Amino acid sequence: MLKHRGFPGRLAGTDFQFTIRRANPKGVTPITSRKRFRDRKPADRRADTAFMQALWEHFGDQPFERGNLDAGRLSWLFQREVIPAEDPFDPASYDALLVIDVNAARQSFPDIFDGVR
Repeated sequence: MLKHRGFPGRLAGTDFQFTIRRANPKGVTPITSRKRFRDRKPADRRADTAFMQALWEHFGDQPFERGNLDAGRLSWLFQREVIPAEDPFDPASYDALLVIDVNAARQSFPDIFDGVR
C-alpha cells in the first residue's frame, strides 16, 4: 500500500479521517459511491471540501493511486468528482488508479478552483 507522504491525515480539529495508517488485515475496504444529500451537516461538508482541496493540491489533474487514502472519505466523492482512471477498475484495491474530474469538482467545490484554469 502506497503511503501518500505530505497528505493531511485528517481534518484539523475533527475526527474526519483522510488517510489510514496501515492496510486492513481483513481485506481492503472497497470504494463505493455514496449519495450526498442537501441536508448534510456543515461539518461533513467542510470535510468534503478539505479532502477535495487536499486531493487537488497533492495530485492536480493527474491520475493517482488510492494507496492509504480513506475509502469512506473517497466514497463521498467517487463517481462524481473522483473517477476511475483505469478500465477495468477494482474498487477493492490499494493499487487502483483514480483521477479528479476537474469539471465536476469545479461545479461542486468552486472555492477550491477560483483562479485555476
